[in-house]
Amino acid sequence: MDKIKLNQYKNSFDGIVQHITGDQNEEVEVWFARELQAVLGYARWENFTVAIHRSLDSCKSQGINVNDHFREVTKMIDIGKGGVRKVDDFMLTRFACYLIAQNGDPKKEEIAFAQSYFAVQTRKIELIEERINLKSRVEARDKLRASEKQLSQNIYERGVDDKGFGRIRSKGDQALFGGHTTEEMKHRLGIKSTRPLADFLPTLTIAAKNLATEMTNFNVNEKDLYGEAPITVEHIQNNKTVRSMLGKRGIKPELLPPAEDIKKGERRTVADQKKIEQSTKKLPTQ
Repeated sequence: MDKIKLNQYKNSFDGIVQHITGDQNEEVEVWFARELQAVLGYARWENFTVAIHRSLDSCKSQGINVNDHFREVTKMIDIGKGGVRKVDDFMLTRFACYLIAQNGDPKKEEIAFAQSYFAVQTRKIELIEERINLKSRVEARDKLRASEKQLSQNIYERGVDDKGFGRIRSKGDQALFGGHTTEEMKHRLGIKSTRPLADFLPTLTIAAKNLATEMTNFNVNEKDLYGEAPITVEHIQNNKTVRSMLGKRGIKPELLPPAEDIKKGERRTVADQKKIEQSTKKLPTQ
């Protein structure tokens, strides 16, 4: 997501926030669901309420008072020619909006932005961008983990055990990183030998490893490969192909700096939800 689009989304979300007075005379930020629906890219209220009700269930399951964050309201809307009609709506706190974003359609770019926008209390664009980048990296790592698991299962059925899978993956790394082995890359990047290399790679390199692995998964079945040797050759070639593609854009994976330990980022993300709820000012009692 580029900076221009980030700022456009931020302005849209900033533009619909309202402020009310809470029980302690403090200022409380609130959003109305009908307005949030539009900036989150939902055309139909019926579809958007699915995310709202999932969020209500999530709130209840955590033992959090729903009334602190969700308030059913009604409002009058203009229907043209001087007519108005009453519609259902919700008044929402920042925490409620965060839960809705977490339960929204993950394919929507607006949802991806909102997940970080409502998670960052100060909502500075730099912090929002940082969190979006972490989320993209975590998603890329999850995809690589899934594709490697699939490869392991595929080749186990084709005469390759766990040790063989390890050797195949290591040979693939060596091809991707210009002759540097997995252990050599860990040493270059200052990673403990007991930790997975991919947990410290930037998103681009994780995606490159995943593409090569998916290609191997496809061709193992397409070419009906059997045994460690031919599968190793296939995986090496796929990693070389991906490396060549990156090289044409002036990118050498072995020269990219390491990223933050992804486990640390994942733990921080998990801890965010509790912090968001604790820091969000509650709706006034009725």
